[in-house]
Amino acid sequence: MTHSRLWPVRSVGPDRSGQDPTAPRHDSVTATDFDAIFSAQIRALKDDGNYRIFADLERLRTRRPMASSHGPDGVSDVTIWCSNDYLGMAQSETVVSAAREALERYGVGSGGTRNISGTNHCHVLLERELAELHGKEAALIFTSGYIANWSTLSTLGSRIPGTVILSDAANHASMIQGIRHSGAAKMIFRHNDVRDLDKKLAECPPEAPKIVAFESLYSMDGDIAPIAEICDVAERHGAMTYLDEVHAVGLYGPEGAGIAAREGVADRVTIIEGTLAKAFGCLGGYIAASRLCCDFVRSFASGFIFTTSLPPAVASGALAAVRHLRASDEERRRHQRQVARLRRGLDRAGIPHIGEDSHIVAVLIKDPVKCRQISDILRDDYGIYVTPINYPTVPKGTERLRITPSPLHSDRDIDHLVRALSALWSQCALSRAVA
Repeated sequence: MTHSRLWPVRSVGPDRSGQDPTAPRHDSVTATDFDAIFSAQIRALKDDGNYRIFADLERLRTRRPMASSHGPDGVSDVTIWCSNDYLGMAQSETVVSAAREALERYGVGSGGTRNISGTNHCHVLLERELAELHGKEAALIFTSGYIANWSTLSTLGSRIPGTVILSDAANHASMIQGIRHSGAAKMIFRHNDVRDLDKKLAECPPEAPKIVAFESLYSMDGDIAPIAEICDVAERHGAMTYLDEVHAVGLYGPEGAGIAAREGVADRVTIIEGTLAKAFGCLGGYIAASRLCCDFVRSFASGFIFTTSLPPAVASGALAAVRHLRASDEERRRHQRQVARLRRGLDRAGIPHIGEDSHIVAVLIKDPVKCRQISDILRDDYGIYVTPINYPTVPKGTERLRITPSPLHSDRDIDHLVRALSALWSQCALSRAVA
């Protein structure tokens, strides 16, 4: 029995071009050595002192801010000094209990995107709470602050015809990528420079829709934007304002609503973007704005439409954290006390640092190799973990240790950190600040 009719018959011999398709080809093809490309660029990164090594840490809930560090010589204890869990809410019994209860009730995953699987009720409750926190009509949650920025800005820029987006020069990578992806015209104004923003807005076509995108607190230098003045300029030119408050929500303002709320101008900001992964100690990002604006983003943002929604346990934990910090100032008070204590200690030791108006203590090293060396010595000899911040996170020549005290750090922890830094400053012959 033959089965030839089930298979396509391959012709043999020359085709219409006069070439035999079955004959071996001798075209000159050079295979790309991708591994060589990868290796060369990684090697260059190492030579520049900018190669990143991830620490293998066990952050046990009952021991924060302590953690177990797994290294080639075994396991040792370290104190974490660079966590974005600013208030220690990730280990709060209030948050953990809410997440545990939701885990038992709903299971682990959310089941898919909200467009396909529907919205878990805890998502609805969380969005209502966030809208109330910021005094807005509505809120929309995303799987991260990065996705919230990227999705919202790319959607606004691409869906509003003729839009010009004016972006602060120090904006986060997520905002930059969102603006780029939108394809909208963009202008970069000098960091926190209201006059330059005013000048650039005046250069835009009067009829063009304009969006001013900026942050309230910049995470590497710890400086704060002149929000009211930026709103003044934006309103004068008929521009929308988009404010990233990820390093401020939970920490500043009434009920932890952020710096715009502290300054009494939150109602003047069109869209406030925040995170659930820092002061609230969980995971996720969000925007708070008018009901129509949130519906617009929900309907067109691919980063929202095609992404699996937050697990119910995470959303429930975040809801508990937001509610707790709206009602309690204790965590914020202790946090600010420990930040002030650390700054005083650094001043006495002559250790140069910036970001005096915020909780972010940036100790400048200005050399990528020394920055890595100091970080390693702090970990190995002093049991202190603070990661070096090098290019491209910060410009070359501004390398630093970014220290974030928390309410969980004791006075003894702070004094130990200051003594260690002072010893290393002498050992590495670094310049001290003049009082």
